[in-house]
Amino acid sequence: MKLRIHQFLSKCGEFSSKGDVKQAIWSGDITVNDSIVKHIAYEFNPAKRTVKYRGKELFLPSNDVYFLLNKPSGCICSRLNSQELEHHKVSVYEIFRDEVEPSIYESLITVGRLDEETTGLLLVTTDGKLVHSVTDPNKKIKKTYRVKTEEEITEAQLESIRQGVDVSVTEYGSLEEFQTRPATIELEHATSAVLTIDEGKKRQIRRMFTTLGNHVTHLHRLSTEKMVLKDYDLEPGQFCTITREEIDQTLFS
Repeated sequence: MKLRIHQFLSKCGEFSSKGDVKQAIWSGDITVNDSIVKHIAYEFNPAKRTVKYRGKELFLPSNDVYFLLNKPSGCICSRLNSQELEHHKVSVYEIFRDEVEPSIYESLITVGRLDEETTGLLLVTTDGKLVHSVTDPNKKIKKTYRVKTEEEITEAQLESIRQGVDVSVTEYGSLEEFQTRPATIELEHATSAVLTIDEGKKRQIRRMFTTLGNHVTHLHRLSTEKMVLKDYDLEPGQFCTITREEIDQTLFS
């Protein structure tokens, strides 16, 4: 949906009057995607362009919703396609189908993904900008997991994870190679550890351990930055509503 720049500025809450809006535009204090806009009737799509006033990013009032889910095992973090339906896969979105308005249900997206068997903290929202902010690898958002393995976790494996792992795995006939960033890991038991990473490549943790000659038997996300799942008292499959302010305070402050 396109808006004129003066309409956007009047709605964003930064200005006390239409006169202030006009003055900001005419003075060259408003940029759209970092280009100065002085034409009061300039039209653009706020979902696709960034507006700033003297360098400060402006937003329309949010009608987005935010949920924290304790993801259960056996759910994938995508809408089901025909092949997945044929194989009787289950989507995390089905947890919300009868619990939220249809318009909200259709707009929900997961903030990143946990693979089918991984459990734990998962944010689900209608806010695409939040998804981009959290999953942007340059933001280095920290995610902490409890990892359980088939064999004992050796000192050599711990040191490799702390230094960064040169992952090399073949899945479905295709070779995947990448280097992980240094992570923090502490043993809980011989086959259990708490691991924190600040990136989120596909099946990264499982692939790290596979490369190191071990196998992950269970993976559970405990927290994202300062948002800790156990603080919300959610059983697997349960979710609660949270606010954008709560997300900003725990993830970005």
